[in-house]
Amino acid sequence: MPFWALAAPRAALTAMSLAVVCAFAPPAAALDIAGAGSTFVYPILAKWADAYKTKAGVAVNYQSIGSGGGIKQIQSKTVDFGASDAPLPPEELDKFGLLQFPIVIGGDVPVVNVPGIGPGQLKLTGPVLADIYLGKITNWNDKAIADLNPGLKLPDQAIAVVHRSDGSGTTYIWVDYLAKVSPEWKEKVGVNTSVQWPAGLGGKGNEGVAALTSRTPGAIGYVEYAYAKQNKMAYVQVRNKDGNFVEPNEKTFQAAAASADWAKAPAFFLMLTEQPGAQSWPVTGSTFILMYKAQDKPDSGKTALQFFDWSYTSGQQLAEGLDYVPIPDNVVKLIEGTWSQIKGADSKPLWTASAN
Repeated sequence: MPFWALAAPRAALTAMSLAVVCAFAPPAAALDIAGAGSTFVYPILAKWADAYKTKAGVAVNYQSIGSGGGIKQIQSKTVDFGASDAPLPPEELDKFGLLQFPIVIGGDVPVVNVPGIGPGQLKLTGPVLADIYLGKITNWNDKAIADLNPGLKLPDQAIAVVHRSDGSGTTYIWVDYLAKVSPEWKEKVGVNTSVQWPAGLGGKGNEGVAALTSRTPGAIGYVEYAYAKQNKMAYVQVRNKDGNFVEPNEKTFQAAAASADWAKAPAFFLMLTEQPGAQSWPVTGSTFILMYKAQDKPDSGKTALQFFDWSYTSGQQLAEGLDYVPIPDNVVKLIEGTWSQIKGADSKPLWTASAN
């Protein structure tokens, strides 16, 4: 089954909700905007919604259920927008009549719970990470890890692999990277929002993986960087395509995004993993918003576009505060240029730059 058809488990429908009271119109005419999907983007989306509460008063209800669930819900038209870290290919967008655009850039980060190992102290390579997740490297003092970390005291302790249990764009970014650095991973496991994991324990959402890693001795997991930062987790340095060990942060995410040619990517279908550059973080990704071109609820569609326009123009400092990378201005112009394809029943665009 293709990744875009995967639904989050029913248990994943327990939602985080971003609620804002509407002030644009009288209470009887209050307008809610509903979205669902990526947990990768939830930390910044929560901050944007909170700030937008003061600015515009629009109600934004977002279910942080994973990209697979977000894709399913937008396809079912139960939300006004979906959010996925796994971009849909152009042919799938056309099949469902959807438009897609990136909203923010961040990074997947390997995190560990190993005695005596603090943030940034452990160094790993892509092939070693792949072998850990393949179940081939099972102990923290394995020679493959020790050779990368001379002078670092590694315990004789079993590695507990932690991964996502739900359909996840964070997983899609992670396994897309592993497939690029490990032919064995590409052949045996592949790339999807949900895969058959060779080893490990599953946690629901970035929140679940962070919690499970934190309470499991010897664990290694992967989360969006904001979760590692907020939970003060021990992140890992990773060797990038240029052969340099780098730490995850806004600068290394920006370095990875710098070579992205969005203008030449049909429907913005572009992955940012394993990008060249001396300072590039190798597991960088973006979250994509999915909306229908033909809007059944044009007022909600227009309001959603106004919210995303505000996030591009006024929400960037909040994004940087969580070490996300804002979408460059020239790319925002490309994105908003595509919004003319989103129309109401009268076939008129819901968004025009002059009107908004």
